[in-house]
Amino acid sequence: MPFEKVQSEKLSEAVVRQIELLILRGVLRPGDRLPAERELAEKLGVSRPSLREALASLREKGLVEARAGAGVFVADVLGSAFSPALVTLFASHDEAVFDALSFRRDMEGLAAERAARLGSAADLRVIGRIFARMEGASDPASSTKPGTGARLDAEFHMAIIEAGHNVVMLHMMRSMYDLLREGVFYNRQVMFEQNITRDDLLEQHRAINGAIQARDPAAARAAVEAHLDYIMDAIRDQIRARHNEEIARQRLAFEEARE
Repeated sequence: MPFEKVQSEKLSEAVVRQIELLILRGVLRPGDRLPAERELAEKLGVSRPSLREALASLREKGLVEARAGAGVFVADVLGSAFSPALVTLFASHDEAVFDALSFRRDMEGLAAERAARLGSAADLRVIGRIFARMEGASDPASSTKPGTGARLDAEFHMAIIEAGHNVVMLHMMRSMYDLLREGVFYNRQVMFEQNITRDDLLEQHRAINGAIQARDPAAARAAVEAHLDYIMDAIRDQIRARHNEEIARQRLAFEEARE
């Protein structure tokens, strides 16, 4: 018979399982620092030796890392999603920009649809609060730091993905946003300053937020798709303008050489 005696779970194994789930669900993120040993042991209700055993197991699995004099941190488990060679390839070809945006359009449209349908009340409050900060940052009288708008934009989209409650999508899209923050696919700040009006972007995000808050899955997906279509058109214009400028400079150089 396929039965075995039930054995009580070791405390250290229960701690490992709890922290693994927090990482899997995206509650603990790469780079997050865990509480100090004494505090974490008290929060978990375990002894410090049991906690140390659990952390050693998590280190062996590559999920956390100890930094001398700084503490224990969630490891960058997303780095393996894209190899260094592939990242370099992405960065050197414009077509990768549109493939990335097309992928985002499909995935984020689905995530918005799921968020409107499956997101909890707390999920929707998080999305709404981030959008409220986006509104505040867009105010000309705001004293927000440069780059805040781009950061809030990324946080808004990630909050929607988190509200979709699909852990595979969550971790894949987090790795995608890490590349975006590094400017692998396109420079967000330059794009915003040269090709897109912030008012247009804010209205697009308002439409996305409104549809999710209204729990209208079809409208939420359509709003995300319209937003990313707009971004793709803006980047095409930017690439075309760059190409035209190169040609114009060549003509100018030729004309100057004839004088």
